[in-house]
Amino acid sequence: MLFRSTHPYLYDDSSSDSEELEEDDYDMAEEARPTIGKTGICGKGKNIITKHDPALAARKNASRMMEFGPHFDTGDDIDIEMKFPNRVYNELKVHSMSEQKRLARVHDKKEKSTSDKALDPKTRLQIYKLINSEVLESVSGAVSTGKEAVILHAMGGKLPDRLVPAECALKVFKTTLNEFKTRDKYIKDDYRFKDRFKKLNPRKIIRMWAEKEMHNLIRMRKVGITVPEVILLKKHILVMSFVGTDRKPAPKLKFAELSRDQTQHAYAQCVQIMKRLYHEAGLIHADLSEYNLLWHQGQLWVIDVSQAVEPQHPHGLEFLLRDCTNISQFFSKKDVPDVLSPQDLFNEVSGLNVSVADHSDFLTELQQFQKYRKTENAHVDLESNDYPFDYFFSKSLSQDQSEFKKELKETQVDVDAI
Repeated sequence: MLFRSTHPYLYDDSSSDSEELEEDDYDMAEEARPTIGKTGICGKGKNIITKHDPALAARKNASRMMEFGPHFDTGDDIDIEMKFPNRVYNELKVHSMSEQKRLARVHDKKEKSTSDKALDPKTRLQIYKLINSEVLESVSGAVSTGKEAVILHAMGGKLPDRLVPAECALKVFKTTLNEFKTRDKYIKDDYRFKDRFKKLNPRKIIRMWAEKEMHNLIRMRKVGITVPEVILLKKHILVMSFVGTDRKPAPKLKFAELSRDQTQHAYAQCVQIMKRLYHEAGLIHADLSEYNLLWHQGQLWVIDVSQAVEPQHPHGLEFLLRDCTNISQFFSKKDVPDVLSPQDLFNEVSGLNVSVADHSDFLTELQQFQKYRKTENAHVDLESNDYPFDYFFSKSLSQDQSEFKKELKETQVDVDAI
């Protein structure tokens, strides 16, 4: 006959015997303790004990600790002689209740938000709609996770009026508001959002952030900068062309393995991209670094442009100086010859001639320049086709939604996303 082998641990009865002894000791100790009846007292004469007896209340508090929620780690057994004064027990009870409420809030928030690589039900529903409408064939999984968005790989489908790339990238902006608390400096001081930013629902700001990235990518692509091609915008989900091959994303410049000649070529490309971005696209990246540049097919690709601002932004030149500092420091560490200093690169890109060598004095000079810059130089006609984001965003806030939706049909913006 064949018998199923059993792990030796299952034959060890020592643990169960010790547990039975502990339970017997606990029962004996409980029987030896005085019992308080409905009157609240027991005993006679000098041996009278009330329910307010400190020792009795402390032992009772220790046993009541087991009634706390499962989130409160009390252990499997409580020492028979363990005692908790009323003050300690009350503080622990209040802490247990507040912790239980906090965990409930966090759980609810995670369910409603896009956290790390997990997608909330509403976001999954939007992705299912993209697949059902044949815009996408399938969605593979997460490729990258950042502070404000999750990048998913997908296989392209079809659109009635244009071709969809074989491989697509879905940029799903996280709907948790914590990620955007530090992003208001890129919006609230922009003339395009004056008197609008505070009036918007915070979750609509996240959709606006996705729309802003879409229009910045379109503007950059028009002037020949290598950026992902925008396919479709669905609320806070931006569908773009995938930068990479066979589901493998292109490496970031920080982690790309480049030869010496390729590194020099990458630096020359980066300087040209910054100049074209400033003069032709009318934008400043505001977060340009080796982490927001991809190396693919011998070229630099610019990504994460949602925070890009125009040079007329009150802090635009400060952002440009920060971008120049990041680029100069990175390529200097790579021992690229003739790398410009942050100040010289700033003058090269902007066309300005700020002749201050010290970094802090240079920044002060820029702040003074921005402070006293004439306001008419910052004025831009919102009806101009050169600024589609300004135009469409202004229209989206208007009351005449019917006319606005007709205009949206001429673009790739989803009407339901507004």
